[in-house]
Amino acid sequence: MRGRVAIFLVVNFMLVLLPTNVSGLEDGPSWRSNGLDPALWTDGPVEEASPMNQSYQGNAVLVIDVSYHTGLTSSETTGSIIIELFEQWAPITTSNIIDHIESGLYDDVFFHRVVDDFVIQSGDPECKVIGTYPVTSPQCSSGGTGETIPLEHNENLSHVDGAMGMARGAEEDSADSQWYITDTDQHGLDPENRDDGGYAVFGIVRDGMNYVREIASTPTVTNPAPDNFANPGPDLLGRPIREVHIDDMRMLGVADPDGTIRFGVMAEASKPLITGKVLGIGALITIGIIMMFVARIDPPISLNEDTIVTYDAVLINDEADSN
Repeated sequence: MRGRVAIFLVVNFMLVLLPTNVSGLEDGPSWRSNGLDPALWTDGPVEEASPMNQSYQGNAVLVIDVSYHTGLTSSETTGSIIIELFEQWAPITTSNIIDHIESGLYDDVFFHRVVDDFVIQSGDPECKVIGTYPVTSPQCSSGGTGETIPLEHNENLSHVDGAMGMARGAEEDSADSQWYITDTDQHGLDPENRDDGGYAVFGIVRDGMNYVREIASTPTVTNPAPDNFANPGPDLLGRPIREVHIDDMRMLGVADPDGTIRFGVMAEASKPLITGKVLGIGALITIGIIMMFVARIDPPISLNEDTIVTYDAVLINDEADSN
């Protein structure tokens, strides 16, 4: 009897220790469990000395599916722009855009302003086609959700080529939903090079930079901007003559350079995977075998005259009884 109780306790102990998430991730949206290999991202921006060059374990990654025309009579081009968000350095700004993406705010919005060798800008929910492009809401290029966030800077983030930043108005803390991607480095937008607080960078293109460049060079009424122009705010004259459409904007997964999520193992320089409830399967099996052995060491019952043996069940031989 004691052996059975011990076995029951062993089984329950092992079930408790079984990992609920072998990657060690906290509960969250399903895309957080999708590890992405940065080695597969080959179409990135021109690099300069910056911490933004490195992909960081667990950073959120989004994708923008776009369709556009490179010329007035060209056929439609489709592509995907993959962007890593620096959540560790811009937590407020990245949380803001993730919330907007998950709500579907940016789906079917078009890029309302593109300037070659400067930026491509979108993120205004008012910039959707009504009927036939370019017919849209009169508020297009000045719209948003009505909820603003504070200007968030970090010394590790700057306007390198392919940087993603927040557009804003004259007030420093007026960023809402609009964002831009730089086409070539634009350090004139960094706070140390401006008297108005500059603009907040929070991500960078990891793949699909060629699409950014093509969108930036699509025909507009005025393209490029004047030499002294350095404000990525709304500009009707920078609107593409043919629509540059966001087919879908969604969270794709998280950067996984260590392979922690993809393979369930940590790289040599990473933190150990086995913590708390997350135990290796080999360790569980070993513990189970040891405890099962311990559970079976009760002394056998000796059938002497002072021993009363009880049985859980009795097998009845019908043939013996009939005889």
